[in-house]
Amino acid sequence: MSFLQETPADARRRAGLRRMRAVATGLLVLAALIYVATLRLDHDGVWGFVNTAAEAAMVGALADWFAVTALFRHPLGIPVPHTALVKRRKDELGRNLQEFVTENFLTEEIARDRLVAAHVAERLGAWLAEPAHRERVLTEIARGGTRALARVEDDDVHDFLSQLLLPRLAQEPISPILGSLLEGVVEGGNHTGLVDLGVDEVRQWLADNPHLFKQVVGDKAPWWTPEWVDDKVIDWTHRQALGWLAEMRADARHPARVALDDLLTRLASDLQHDPDVMASAEGLKERLLVHPQVPTSAVAVWQSLRTSLTGAMADRESYFWRRGDELLTHLADHLAHDREWQERLETHLGEVVAFFVNTYGDELAEVISVTVERWDADEASERIELFVGRDLQFIRINGTVVGALAGLAIHSVAVLIS
Repeated sequence: MSFLQETPADARRRAGLRRMRAVATGLLVLAALIYVATLRLDHDGVWGFVNTAAEAAMVGALADWFAVTALFRHPLGIPVPHTALVKRRKDELGRNLQEFVTENFLTEEIARDRLVAAHVAERLGAWLAEPAHRERVLTEIARGGTRALARVEDDDVHDFLSQLLLPRLAQEPISPILGSLLEGVVEGGNHTGLVDLGVDEVRQWLADNPHLFKQVVGDKAPWWTPEWVDDKVIDWTHRQALGWLAEMRADARHPARVALDDLLTRLASDLQHDPDVMASAEGLKERLLVHPQVPTSAVAVWQSLRTSLTGAMADRESYFWRRGDELLTHLADHLAHDREWQERLETHLGEVVAFFVNTYGDELAEVISVTVERWDADEASERIELFVGRDLQFIRINGTVVGALAGLAIHSVAVLIS
């Protein structure tokens, strides 16, 4: 089975290899013709130099032809020892190449240096500065997000919630977490905005619905009191309630606010330390989480969220696209000009690269030896020669030229000595 696939570039490489072989062989033939033509001429003069140069050129050409050919096959088909090296030592070459790559390329130091030299953060910032590139990023995010959302089945969400998440949450103690969270909220005053909102809403409802207030309070009035007395009492009560709420809203240290804070503080402490309160909270949590309607309601929320997200990603005028472009523009500006952001991103990328190199470097390099071992020896030799053989023909050419020059030099020394 062939594991090496031909590519369109192979035809160009093969043609180039044939041309260079023809040139190198042509020089050898030319040297042989000159040698034969000058063999019976007078060697005491210039023809002696020519003949000797041609002879030495043939020797150099043949020697280098043997050396180049021996890398990939047996010269003339004769199984001379230490020939066809690529075929015989293919697996060993693959392992050596794996070791070379591992030691000289897949190291943390080299990976970090190359990452720093690449200026990834700065180049990414410059790339994101182009509107077309930001649109491309958002398009890919929207495309991938839409496909991902479409692949999530409602039944899978329901099973995940009912069989894994909710039962797991039901087993986890939640009261200490709630107590600690509530304690931090009260100590930081983070709940005051919510209290203000609640007071405003109640006060506005009372101001807009005095007849409902009258109806509710009037139903509690004694049957024997006159109606006009009830009306005055209810009106006064309504005004007092509005005033009390206005005072509570305006005064951060209002007694009602202080009492609410004390209540929340005690509740936070009880959730963390009172066994009875903790048990009640856990019981309420378990009843809520194991209720059969909870997964169904959660799936309904998921369906609404998925529909909203899908629609937003499909509409290029939506908030998703506008806000996404703003965030990418902000990111591009920081990455292009803020050195702190650049160093932060490159540091994180360096950690990621170092993790993969240190953890999976050997496995990545092992792909080389495993792949080479799967190759057929003859086919591997042919393909390797296809890639490097053209350049190796220059060895034959140089051997011919250098041989001729060496022959001239030797003949010159012989003439001078004689």
